[in-house]
Amino acid sequence: MEKNTHSVAIGYVLWIFGFTGSHRFYFGKPITGTIWLFTLGLFGIGWLIDLFLIPSMDRAADNRYTEGPLDYTVSWILLTFLGVFGVHRFYMGKWISGLIYLFTGGLFLIGIVYDFWTLNSQVDESNRISV
Repeated sequence: MEKNTHSVAIGYVLWIFGFTGSHRFYFGKPITGTIWLFTLGLFGIGWLIDLFLIPSMDRAADNRYTEGPLDYTVSWILLTFLGVFGVHRFYMGKWISGLIYLFTGGLFLIGIVYDFWTLNSQVDESNRISV
């Protein structure tokens, strides 16, 4: 049975903002996501090429990460839009760090950057424990 941990549709929505590297972070590529962020999608060229690479990035993420009770897409949406309030951490059952994020603005935004780098791994670890 084929796993489906990430969404191609969400990948394309994030690709619209791809010059920030958001779609690359979502599919578990934090190094290139950071490069895209600081170079505006490799000066737009990498961003355009990614239009065609998203399906393969989705397959790689589906093969790499474990399905389980926590949904990767929900986690990413919560991090992206409500991360400074720690909502994604509450969703993952990390109540103490969620409260810390809530009262410190995502631990002064450093925690948000950390989570952009590691969220897929955090969800994967929780899903492996739950299975």
